[in-house]
Amino acid sequence: MMTLTKKQSMLKNLFLLALTITTTFAFSQERDQDTINTDVISVVKPYTPKISDAFKVKETPTLDDEVTTTKKEIKYNIFSIPVASTFTPAKGKAAVVDKEPPMKLFDNYASLGFGTYTTILGEVYLNHALNRNESVGGYLNYHSSQGGIDGLLLDDKFANAKVNVNYTKKQREYSWNVEAGYQNQVFNWYGLPQPLFDQTSADTLDVRHQYHGFHFGGELNFDDSYIKNGSIYFRRFADDQESGENRFVAKTNVDFPINDNIINTTIRLDYIGGGFDRSYFDTAELKYGNFNIGLSPSYQIKQDDLTVNLGVSLFYLNDIENSDNKIFIYPNITASYRLVDDVLIAYGGVEGDLIQNSYYGFAQGNPFVSPTLNVMPTDQVYNGYVGLKGKLSNNMSYNFRGSYTADNDKALYVQNAVDTNQGQDYNLGNSFGIVYDDVKTLGLFGELNVDVNRNFKLGLKAEYFVYDTKNQVEPWNLPDFSGSLFLDYQISRHWFMGANLFYVGERKDQITLISPVLNVTPTTVTLDAFFDANAHVGYRINDRFSVYAKAANIASQDYQRWLNFPVQSIQFLAGATYKFDF
Repeated sequence: MMTLTKKQSMLKNLFLLALTITTTFAFSQERDQDTINTDVISVVKPYTPKISDAFKVKETPTLDDEVTTTKKEIKYNIFSIPVASTFTPAKGKAAVVDKEPPMKLFDNYASLGFGTYTTILGEVYLNHALNRNESVGGYLNYHSSQGGIDGLLLDDKFANAKVNVNYTKKQREYSWNVEAGYQNQVFNWYGLPQPLFDQTSADTLDVRHQYHGFHFGGELNFDDSYIKNGSIYFRRFADDQESGENRFVAKTNVDFPINDNIINTTIRLDYIGGGFDRSYFDTAELKYGNFNIGLSPSYQIKQDDLTVNLGVSLFYLNDIENSDNKIFIYPNITASYRLVDDVLIAYGGVEGDLIQNSYYGFAQGNPFVSPTLNVMPTDQVYNGYVGLKGKLSNNMSYNFRGSYTADNDKALYVQNAVDTNQGQDYNLGNSFGIVYDDVKTLGLFGELNVDVNRNFKLGLKAEYFVYDTKNQVEPWNLPDFSGSLFLDYQISRHWFMGANLFYVGERKDQITLISPVLNVTPTTVTLDAFFDANAHVGYRINDRFSVYAKAANIASQDYQRWLNFPVQSIQFLAGATYKFDF
C-alpha cells in the first residue's frame, strides 16, 4: 500500500511539473507574436501651486507663565482754576473784487457838433414815462452845411431838419401808439455841366429848391386775439415848385382758424395821388394817382427742423388817372431747414410784390430830381433766392445768399437832358428824371457779423449784381458792386470809437444835349467807383457828459455819387453829448 502511495505521489508531482512547463511555453509563444509599440507617451499636468493658510499672529500673545502680573490702574488729578479772557476772534471775510460800477442809462440825450464846410449837426431825443402804462417821446434832428466844394459854378449848401413826437399806451390785452412829424429839406441843383456853361451864365440861375411835408399815423397791437395788429399812415409831401403828393396806407394782420389750422393773412390798402406843375419838355401838367388793395394769406408748416410758409399775394390796382384796372398775383413761398442746429441753416423762397413808387421816395433816394416825374408802381413779378446762414461760433454769424429778380417797370434815375429852350433852372442837365424798364437782376450777397464781446462789434457786407434790361441801353445809376464795413469799439469806460467804410462800384448814366441848334444822340458816361471812409472817436467825461470828434471822406476822394454832382472832400466835426432824465 505504501509503495503504491509513493508512486501516486511521484506521478502527481511529475504531472504538475509537465503542466507548468507546457503553460509557460504556450504563454511565451503568445507574447512572441504581439507587436510592441515603441512610442513615447508624455503625461503633462498643469502646475497648480497652492498657498497654505496663513495664521494671524495675535497682537496680544497668550502667556503661559506660571505667574501672570496685572497692571495697576493709575488715576491722575489736576487742580483746574478758570481764567477770565476778553479775547474775541475776528470773523473771516471773503476778499472783495474791485469792479467798475455799471454805466447809468438815461432816457434822453442832446447832441451838438460843428465842423468844416460850416457844418452844424444837432440832435435831441426825449422819452418820458407818465406812469407804468403811458409814455411820451420826441425826436429832433438838424443837419446843414454852407457848402464850398471846389470847382463848382453854383451854390452847394444844404439843410435837413425833422421833428417827430409820439405817445404810447399799454392796456391789459392790447397796446397802441400814435405819432406825428414834420420835415423840411433845402438843396441846390448845383451839378451844372462844364464846360457847357460858365460862371457868367451860372450867376443868372436860382437852383435852390425845398421839400417839406408832414405825416401822422398810429398802430394797434393785440396780445391774444385773432387780429394781431393794425396800422394807418398818412403823409403829405410837397416842394416849392407847386408839386404835391398825398399817400394813405392801412394794414392789418389777421389769423383765420380753419380745421385746427391757422391761416395768417395780411390786408393792405394803399392810395397815392399827386401832381407836378409841368412836365420837363413842356408846360403840360402832370398828374398821377392809383389805389390798390392787397391780400396775402399764408400757411406755416413746422416739422422738426423744417419750416415752410406757403402763401400767395393778390393785388387789385386801380389807376385813377388812366381809368385802368389790373389784377396781380404773386408767389409768397419761403422755407428754412436747420442742417446743423444754429450752425448751418439753409433757406430759400420765391416772393413777389406790387411796389408803390412815390415822389417822396424818389426825392429821398436822390434829392436832385426835377419836379417833373412820371410816378407809377413797379411790378416785381418774382424774387427767388436761396442761401445759407448760421453761427460759426457764439460771437460770429454769417449769411450768404444768391437771388434772381424780375421787375417790370423798375424805376431808374437818369440825368435830364440839357434843354435851354424851357428856361427852367433845373433844365440844364443839373437834375435827374425817372425812366422805367423791365429789368432782371442776378445778385450775390454775403454778410459777416462778429461780436467779440459787448465792447467790440464788427460787420462786413458785400453785394454783386448783373443786370439785364429790356429797352434801356444800361441799368442807369445801378452799381455792379457795393460793400460796407462798420466797427464799434468801447476801448475803456471813458474812451470809445467807431468806423464806417463804404464802397460803390461803377455806374452808367447818359448826357443828352437839346438846344435850338443841337439835337445830339445821348452819350453814355461811366461813373468811377468810389470808396468813402468815416470814423469817430469819443471820450465819456462822466455818465452824463461826453465829447466826440468825427471825420468823413477820410481818403478825400473827389468822387461823384451822381453825374456832375461831386461831394465834399475830407470833413471834420467835433461836438458834445449830454444825457439826462426828467
